Amino acid sequence: MKTIKKTIVLAFLCCLTVNVSQAFQKFYRVHQDNVLPSKLMEYEKIAKEFNEACVKHNFPGAWLCATMDDMRYLYVSPVEKFADLDDRPFAEMAKAMGKDFGDMFDRFDQCYNSHYDYIIVMNEELSYMPDGISQTQEGQDYRDYYFIHYLPKDHAKIKEGMKAVKEMFASKGSKSYYRIYHTGFGTTDNYYMVAMSSKDAIESATKEEENKKVLGPDRWETFMKVMNYATKVEEVTGEIRRDLSYSPKTQ
Repeated sequence: MKTIKKTIVLAFLCCLTVNVSQAFQKFYRVHQDNVLPSKLMEYEKIAKEFNEACVKHNFPGAWLCATMDDMRYLYVSPVEKFADLDDRPFAEMAKAMGKDFGDMFDRFDQCYNSHYDYIIVMNEELSYMPDGISQTQEGQDYRDYYFIHYLPKDHAKIKEGMKAVKEMFASKGSKSYYRIYHTGFGTTDNYYMVAMSSKDAIESATKEEENKKVLGPDRWETFMKVMNYATKVEEVTGEIRRDLSYSPKTQ
């Protein structure tokens, strides 16, 4: 049964690969931990220990860690080829660490009520970053996230609305840049996620007010081309955690 399911998923991914090349999309694997409030400090301690272990053993993978104010911890890794999904990247490190590796993850398991993996896709075609698209910007680790949920039947319409919003930002010369992600597979809902970077909450609020003036009072006419097809919109703030992010040492 597992083999059949894997075959179906891989066939589906092959279809998605065609869309990736056509729509300037990049795939990322996300591991999400939904941390319990009472275990927050313990989780942070273990996460830093895990990073130190990765450095010590020069683990070959890499990830960017982002946290959200509802205590979601996201570990985001690029997917260069779908064969990577079959890899067991921690096998060598687990072998080297022995019992300590398993013990560390047993301790992790006490700190969250759920955790899972899924694929998310960055859509460069819909993103608005005139100076070049990047997940991280120097000195701008604060994040505003907007999750725009929609029904599968409305995907084409809401995508057209996202294009209209980008065109409006570009025509007005907006300085509020953003990246657009959408769900790939492994999620229970369909949504677009808008990610905006700032230095801190104060700069974020300042940019928002300035952007309202730049876009003008007619901006809602364009925004409604998206909102008319949204079933729910969530606004969450967060930050990039460079101390919990990881990349291997260069030789």
